[in-house]
Amino acid sequence: MALTIVVKIGTSSLTQPETGTLALSTLALLVETLTQLRRQEHRVVLVSSGAVGVGRARLGLRDRPRTIALKQAVAAVGQGRLIRVYDDLFTSLDQPIAQVLLTRGDLIQRSGYVNAYNTFQQLLRLGVIPVVNENDTVAVEELKFGDNDTLSALVASLVEADWLFLLTDVDKLYSADPRNNPHAQPIDLITHMKQLRDLQVEMGNSQSGWGTGGMITKIEAARIATSSGVRTVITDGKSPANLARILQGEALGTQFEPSPRPVNARKHWIAHVLPPVGKLYLDPGAIKAICRKGKSLLAAGITQIEGPFRFQDAVQLCNADGGEVARGLVNYSSLELEQIKGCHSENIPQVLGYVGADTVIHRDNLVISEEQ
Repeated sequence: MALTIVVKIGTSSLTQPETGTLALSTLALLVETLTQLRRQEHRVVLVSSGAVGVGRARLGLRDRPRTIALKQAVAAVGQGRLIRVYDDLFTSLDQPIAQVLLTRGDLIQRSGYVNAYNTFQQLLRLGVIPVVNENDTVAVEELKFGDNDTLSALVASLVEADWLFLLTDVDKLYSADPRNNPHAQPIDLITHMKQLRDLQVEMGNSQSGWGTGGMITKIEAARIATSSGVRTVITDGKSPANLARILQGEALGTQFEPSPRPVNARKHWIAHVLPPVGKLYLDPGAIKAICRKGKSLLAAGITQIEGPFRFQDAVQLCNADGGEVARGLVNYSSLELEQIKGCHSENIPQVLGYVGADTVIHRDNLVISEEQ
């Protein structure tokens, strides 16, 4: 059966740890593996880190850029070289590729999200392997994905992938960092994200000086992807051939089972793509209504508001302690909600002086957090 597969490889797997130069043997193995998957009729997307690391090596910089302007300049140098190396390697195997550079801003507008979906679908129909990276050269801080683990999870959801592989500098998820803790226990299968709390997993950052991600970002990526029905695997980036073995059923790496009730594309966009710009604090009755009974959020259940935000902005819905219970798109601005919070719906026209929506957030625009 033909599958849609997204593979993310991190900087620590792509480069030599001492110098930051490209690990060409790993790259060659990765390219060969992905090409072989394409020849088996699978649809393949590659999300590749490494532009900043390669740019640093090319410019002879010892330290990671600390300012946004320098990082963007270094990424511009590295991205060109990185895609050139990929194109040379894939071309030697007659496999066409396409460069796709994204920022969160490209996906925030629903029309942009749909357009990106259509572009990926057309590339995959043509037998092309898209090579995706964050567009560091132009991304502004508030619209960045933050790391390519998150980007890969969003891309996997966008293209409706069956599998997401996160290739990193350890062979699987452990209960603690195995490089520092000899008692760290391997974890082979996660059936639900709550299991991580039960296992008391310590999620430290990568020890590599060249990468930005760590196990925290990979687990968050797994949470995003599995909520959309994508099976996710954390495995060794230095052994790309393991991808085919895992697809054939071998128990390598750590697998995260997809949610049995994945959210639809629109709710995924609300939950994971749109950055929330405000908070609504709810009373226990409202939390029970939206989380357990599938109801819309009414003004009567709101106790406190943090803004500012506008009509149709994304906001977090929180309990009294500030814990997030849901996210959604509001039907009122923060200024309007300050006037009507705690009000029953039939009293809203009198308070505002005009007829507004019956609901603050309709249930079709509301996504419950997994922990609820």
